[in-house]
Amino acid sequence: MRTVRRVSKARLWAVGVSAIAIMGATSAAAEEPTDVSELVITAARTTLPASALPLTVDIVDSTDLSQQVAISGSLVDAVANLSPSFSPTRQKLSGSGESLRGRSPLFAINGIPQSTPIRDGSRDGYTIDPFFIDHVELIYGSNALQGIGATGGVVNQVTVGAPKEDGVSGRVLAQVSADTRFHGDGGGWKTAGIAGYRAGAYDATIGLAYEARGAFYDGQGRRIGIDNTQGEIQDSKSNSIFGRFGWQIDDSLRIDLVANRFELKGDGDYLPVAGDRTRNRPATSMRGEVEGKPAANRAETLSLGLTDDELWGGDLTAQVFYNRTRDTFGGDRNVTFQDARLAPVGTLFDQSSNRSEKMGARVSYEREIPFVPGLNATFGLDALRDKTEQSLIQTGRVWVPETEFQSLAPFVQGNLALFDGKLRLAGGVRQESVTLKVGDYTTLATYGSRHVGGGEPSFDATLLNGGVVVNPMEGLRFYASYAEGYTVPDVGRILRAVNRDGVDVDDFLDISPVVSDNQEIGAEWKRGPFEASAAYFWSKSKLGQLLVLNPATAVYDVQRQRVEIEGLELNATARTPIPGVSVSAGYAKLKGRADSDGDGSVDIDLDGANISPDRINLALIYGQGPLAARLQVQSYLEKDFDGADPRNNFQGYTLVDASVRYETSFADVFFGVQNLMDEQYLSYSSDTTNPADNLRYFAGRGRVFTLGLERRF
Repeated sequence: MRTVRRVSKARLWAVGVSAIAIMGATSAAAEEPTDVSELVITAARTTLPASALPLTVDIVDSTDLSQQVAISGSLVDAVANLSPSFSPTRQKLSGSGESLRGRSPLFAINGIPQSTPIRDGSRDGYTIDPFFIDHVELIYGSNALQGIGATGGVVNQVTVGAPKEDGVSGRVLAQVSADTRFHGDGGGWKTAGIAGYRAGAYDATIGLAYEARGAFYDGQGRRIGIDNTQGEIQDSKSNSIFGRFGWQIDDSLRIDLVANRFELKGDGDYLPVAGDRTRNRPATSMRGEVEGKPAANRAETLSLGLTDDELWGGDLTAQVFYNRTRDTFGGDRNVTFQDARLAPVGTLFDQSSNRSEKMGARVSYEREIPFVPGLNATFGLDALRDKTEQSLIQTGRVWVPETEFQSLAPFVQGNLALFDGKLRLAGGVRQESVTLKVGDYTTLATYGSRHVGGGEPSFDATLLNGGVVVNPMEGLRFYASYAEGYTVPDVGRILRAVNRDGVDVDDFLDISPVVSDNQEIGAEWKRGPFEASAAYFWSKSKLGQLLVLNPATAVYDVQRQRVEIEGLELNATARTPIPGVSVSAGYAKLKGRADSDGDGSVDIDLDGANISPDRINLALIYGQGPLAARLQVQSYLEKDFDGADPRNNFQGYTLVDASVRYETSFADVFFGVQNLMDEQYLSYSSDTTNPADNLRYFAGRGRVFTLGLERRF
């Protein structure tokens, strides 16, 4: 098994081959690698194996995921570590600006969207404890398979399955972590457990997880700056409750009820201390009590699913779900919150809270078409209602009015195998019918207390995809495809920032949808001990969305500009002649441009708030008998941004991580080290955004040790 197994599928103009091989990824190299191309990717909405799909897909299996979480502590860091096209994380609760292929990915749990694009709180990477995730499916590039939000791709977190045998089974985990200098306030710990019971046709699984995190320290032993406004992972506590209840009605028909509640709260024990960018001195933090409520995130998800794999010769999948999130942001006396009618300007303290509630249903039916040999077709219908608002906690004011998003989308997909499967043609269409409902509202005083007329703007979008896969010989495959995806811009940011009179929501162009397309070509080679893949892609949107810093408010606003992105991805893995040893490498190069002057042609580079740097991943893995070990290197290459403030040019850095796991008769003992070389560096977001903000001039984490024990029963 490999760490991130590339299953690049088809994109529309096929050719292209390239490979590199230097250091590797496999967690059980003594065994033959699993052929991921034959796995079913549930996020692709089909029962066909990955090898048949016009998609680029990676799988992070449970072994690889637990290995990465032991190093970094979070699922979003685990995914970012393994995928070269994923941007470096901020190591904060907020994932604002984190991207996949230069665009925002859709985070989902069992296909249920966790993202809140209407007013993006950027907390969607922290909605479930990774202890309850079995594996992660990554679908790269713009697509509409899951509806709204997947302009960069899909990160689908598939939860643990039902118990396979009658009786009781489960696992428990306990771990502790510390920084390299063992500061008293830098320690953390986690405990989690999950138990399942099966009795014939019925099964139940219940799990609990709790984690306490201390302060973070950089490579020079300084406490890392705290972001009490956007939210922190350091100095926080989280708890998660998970449940799964199933009924296997007969051999083919099953019903599953899945529930999850996750909450992460900052402890509020530290205050920020500004750094100095001119002297390369990062921000730090000091002991102190936070004013107002500490930043927090809460997510609750409930779904009821039905599957029948023998319905009239086909497969039926149906799901209804409910999802609710509440993002609490820390407070301050920012100019945005000031209102002379409430308090003297400069003295008014406030903080905001996002509240989002989703209800939806998804149904699809797939079967072979009897009168067309080799044709497999899927018919489906998705419905979604999302209500989101952002209010100010201390004064009760409305910052973003309640906005309701309604979507109804029928779709059809086809996959035709020709010449005994050596050639596959795939394609489909999705028809999105969307309505946004916004009532009349008045903006905050800082925007002039403007009255904005409500309305119900609507739009329809026909989203196409198509691809071809060619297998000229065993182990070699060429592919090409085209796919369209869509999302709405961050409507909340746009509506709250209206600063002129006479605006009516019904004809406000800035809330038009972002429709993006993705074209891709590439090749795969899988033969013997060596696997390699190469992909080149183009992505563009005529009316994209960019985060642009507003110097008057020090807040990022949304600007609608044409965006064009292109990139190259290379991956290779090889088993060496040394028993149990495997090596791999990955490389991603991305270039993004935007139209800053509105003349229809792109003229400036996307900056660090909107695209990731070029990157090289290397890894060396040993797996033999009870011992498994991994050494990995991530090198983020320096980058300049044409048309941007030169102070935002990226300096680059390289990180080394390591992990070891040993199986005993009682339990698995694991030890992970993040930033093994104790590298001192600035986080990518801090180095490339807010050039005048010394409070958010954050260093990355220094060396961190994690020691844990996991037992199955």
